[in-house]
Amino acid sequence: MNILFICTGNTCRSPMAEALIKHKYPEAQVQSAGIYANGGERASMSTIEVLKERGIDLNHVSQPVTERLLHWADLVLTMTSSHKQALMLEYPIFLEKYFTLKEYANDADKEVWEAMKKSYTELELKRAAFIQENSQKVDYVKLHEMLNDYLRDDLREIRLLEADLINDDISDPFGGELSVYQKTLAELDEQIDLLIDKLKRQS
Repeated sequence: MNILFICTGNTCRSPMAEALIKHKYPEAQVQSAGIYANGGERASMSTIEVLKERGIDLNHVSQPVTERLLHWADLVLTMTSSHKQALMLEYPIFLEKYFTLKEYANDADKEVWEAMKKSYTELELKRAAFIQENSQKVDYVKLHEMLNDYLRDDLREIRLLEADLINDDISDPFGGELSVYQKTLAELDEQIDLLIDKLKRQS
């Protein structure tokens, strides 16, 4: 199975997750990327240091999320719900691959996320049909206003579903003290162990 971990900048959380699973379960094929990552950056020094405390050497270079990476992945595990939602909106054709790490490892909020996937799919279909029907009739600004009005009820439904979600987020250590990075690593370590147990049961 090809696993892709996603965070914001691909310098802290997702490299930690990638390094942990490679260390504990080397048969997995793993990469990581960031929603807003610049390519070619090293992991943060604190990320490198806390992993070294666990006996894990990290030689990581950041990369942004791309359609090619999403095609490669069988499973896309995000560090937060907002990362997952960003992917659902930007790359809706891969909806079935997206989970937060905690959601997938613990099977938490499964019914709510299934309802959200359905709502996002319907939203994308309605958006595309509306744009196709109206793009030649009005200018871009007016089309955007009309689209927001047209999709208002659908977006409200998605926000209500979001409110029912348990907090699936892995805490972001960026800019914190070394102890903050250690806490995030411990949180990830627990989730990676659960993930590996699930992968072994599925194999």
